[in-house]
Amino acid sequence: MTEHDPAPTDPHILQGFATRAIHAGQAFDPTTGAVTPPVYLTSTFVQRAIGDLRGGYEYARGGNPTRDALQDQLASLESGARAFSFASGLAAEDALLRAVLSPGDHVLMGNDVYGGTHRLVRRIFGRWQVGLTTIELSDLDATREALETLRPRVLWLETPSNPLMKITDITALAELAHAVGALVVVDNTFATPYLQQPLVLGADVVVHSTTKYLGGHSDVLGGAVVTNDLELAEQVQFHQFAAGAVSGPMDAWLTTRGIKTLAVRMDRHSANAQAIAEAVVGHAAVTRVYYPGLPEHPGHELAARQMRGFGGMLSLELAGGAAAARAFAEGLRVFSLAESLGGVESLVNYPSEMTHASVRGTELEVSDAIIRLSVGIEDVDDLLADVRQSLAAL
Repeated sequence: MTEHDPAPTDPHILQGFATRAIHAGQAFDPTTGAVTPPVYLTSTFVQRAIGDLRGGYEYARGGNPTRDALQDQLASLESGARAFSFASGLAAEDALLRAVLSPGDHVLMGNDVYGGTHRLVRRIFGRWQVGLTTIELSDLDATREALETLRPRVLWLETPSNPLMKITDITALAELAHAVGALVVVDNTFATPYLQQPLVLGADVVVHSTTKYLGGHSDVLGGAVVTNDLELAEQVQFHQFAAGAVSGPMDAWLTTRGIKTLAVRMDRHSANAQAIAEAVVGHAAVTRVYYPGLPEHPGHELAARQMRGFGGMLSLELAGGAAAARAFAEGLRVFSLAESLGGVESLVNYPSEMTHASVRGTELEVSDAIIRLSVGIEDVDDLLADVRQSLAAL
């Protein structure tokens, strides 16, 4: 690189989100000039002498240039100081919670979250005497009372939530939580950093399943933790290294590649979901549409303030109950019946028996009349026709 070549990660150059998504952590290869950084498929690194490391790299569990590039990219997009990439979203959550929790601590969690997160705290950390309470986080008075009574170590929230698309006020909750010394963690998987910036709004930590919108193509598994708290970052980094649930270099590269188109994809996801939500409101077969982009959604005005757009996820409650929900999900042709979300293709999910089966019988149990749509980036007319034909068949 000559003195005339601008560093791609120069903060004075990288201003806009889409620009940072493409360039942050993505300096061209200095040896060949390759515009795409190479994938470092190596488990170890040759040392110049004992303890004299090249670029600080020693062993791939401790660090890999491809993973580091992704981590720089993630930190930039979430306006964070440090980011850490893991083998899955739950691996990221596990490392974070082990870094901050001790036996006797308490976690206060929203009453509509990903079932795997609730299962992790209730069944894994619960064995180590970590308490868990769930609450309606849109009720700020009740949340304040719970925070003051429980004095939790962690306040955990999703917004929009999974699968009921509840919107919670990150800034207000952060102020309440910080007043009692609680750490505020936001699962930003549904919104992505393109639509929402929890750290800017007052949260302490952001977690992601990068499997979803960040990867964006249903071809990679991963998770991330992002924070501005440097002391906490050191603790998370230690757990990443010591427990070893790191993302492999090829997974990191695939995630990085997906992120580069995040902005344009999220615009399309959001537009398509909005069109579907508006099309099914008032349909005789649909009792309720859960989508924050609808003016009648109880969190619509808050979502409009703290988000750039309303996202690609929506849920429907079918008037015919479980039988209708199953028939609708199985009757779709463009939407595929599958776990997960956030890929370019549209997916339909039946939460009560799929993503949220683990919370059946708890206060987070999802009605068997609800289906969840991950709206892809296909032609919207095809998606609308598919939804309409499946509803018409009920």
